[in-house]
Amino acid sequence: MGGVTREMKMEYRVKVGERLRAIRLQRGMSLQDVHRDTDGEFKAAVLGAYERGERSLSLSRLKRLAGHYEVPVNQLLPEEDIYEVASGIERGVTIDLARVDALDGEIAKVLERFLLRIQVKRQDFNGKVLTIRASDVATLAMMLDIADADLVAEVEQERNDLSST
Repeated sequence: MGGVTREMKMEYRVKVGERLRAIRLQRGMSLQDVHRDTDGEFKAAVLGAYERGERSLSLSRLKRLAGHYEVPVNQLLPEEDIYEVASGIERGVTIDLARVDALDGEIAKVLERFLLRIQVKRQDFNGKVLTIRASDVATLAMMLDIADADLVAEVEQERNDLSST
C-alpha cells in the first residue's frame, strides 16, 4: 500500500479538470475565449483535454492558467487530495532544514521553495527544523510524484542516518 496507482492519477486528473472547468465557467469564459485571451498559449482543444482529465497539466502551466483566471493556484486543485487519502499518513513529519539546504538538484529546489512558503505562512523561522502537516506531506509527495508513505520513509531514514553518526 502507499503507492499511487494509475487509476488514482487518472481520477486526480479528472478532479483537477473539473476544477479548471468550474473556474473557467465562473469567469464566464469559453474555451475559445481562453485561447484568444492567452494569445494561443492555451489552445481550446488542449484546455478541453485538461478539463476532461485526458491530459496532465504541468505545474508551470497550471500557475500561468491560474494567473490568467486571476485566482490562486490552489483554487484550481480539488478540495480532496486522493494522494493523502491513499497513503493513510495521519501525522506530520519533522524536517531538518540544514539537511535540505545541503541537497542539490531539481527536487531540492522544489522542496526548499515548498518549505520556505510554509515557514513564511507560519512566520516560523527558527532555522533548524520544520514540522509539516499530513496535508503538506500529501501535497509535497504529489509535487515530487512519489507516494506519501515513501516520502515519510525517506525523511525518517535521513533522520535515522543523522542520529547514528
